[in-house]
Amino acid sequence: MRPLLRLLALSALLLAAALQPARAERVEVVASFSILADLVAQVGGERVSVRALVGPDQDAHGFQPRPSDARLVGAATLVVANGLGFDNWVERLARSAGSRAPLVLAAQGIEALHAEEAHDHGHGHGHHDHGDLDPHAWQDVRNVVIYVRNITDALAAADPAGTQDYRANAERYTAELHALDAEIRAALATLPAERRKVVSSHDAFAYFDRAYGVRFLPARGVASTAEPSAQGIARLIRQVRAEKVPAVFLENVVDRRLVERIRAEGGARLGGTLYSDALSAAGGPAPTYVAMMRHNLATLLAGLAAD
Repeated sequence: MRPLLRLLALSALLLAAALQPARAERVEVVASFSILADLVAQVGGERVSVRALVGPDQDAHGFQPRPSDARLVGAATLVVANGLGFDNWVERLARSAGSRAPLVLAAQGIEALHAEEAHDHGHGHGHHDHGDLDPHAWQDVRNVVIYVRNITDALAAADPAGTQDYRANAERYTAELHALDAEIRAALATLPAERRKVVSSHDAFAYFDRAYGVRFLPARGVASTAEPSAQGIARLIRQVRAEKVPAVFLENVVDRRLVERIRAEGGARLGGTLYSDALSAAGGPAPTYVAMMRHNLATLLAGLAAD
């Protein structure tokens, strides 16, 4: 009898499993770089599988796609790019891969800064393929609320059955972003205005400047690959000395040697490493967008504090 009972019990389990509704396949999303991939994951939750073409601690400026990237894009249900000239290569990659997936520009609808309007310091930068617009809009948390709205709409269109989940995730995450924005404003308001001046590796923080009142003096232009002129660097060093800029900051995706030279010759101290265009790896200090902004805030506060 016991073998028969075991057989009946096993049959019942198999029947119950067969009657369960099949789990829908995840929506395959490809994002151009790691920050966007995190935003997609926050909204998509368990319904999406997202891959970043430019991963953590990698520089999207001048990125050269590989054949494996074309295969990823060709198999995707949805492709998410920043726009504003930051990742124009995504559209070319999608065409070459024969992709029919919708291409979503996450920055669509933000109030974009013009590159000259953002930081025309005369350091001899080129804007390269970014055009006239500064693409680093994610450095203002309020802009990321718009990113999330665009991503949510795109996921709902690609997967209508998940619309309720996407909207709920977006609502939760948007509340977290509003709290983060208020946290950054309150913390930086404690710094005297004359100490809210820093040197950064490249011109990635103009939106942060506009939103939160920290003046960034970049060593390179909007594209991290732009090579500044010797005259421009000399002017920046003189400016650091004249304005008594308290600190210079490295970036996780830009070579540190130029900033080290400016620090040494300008008499400023090294304030730490900021995350500009990419997240850290999972075990690092900035594995998500919210963690990245909190890390940058803490680094700025420590580097700009009075001696």
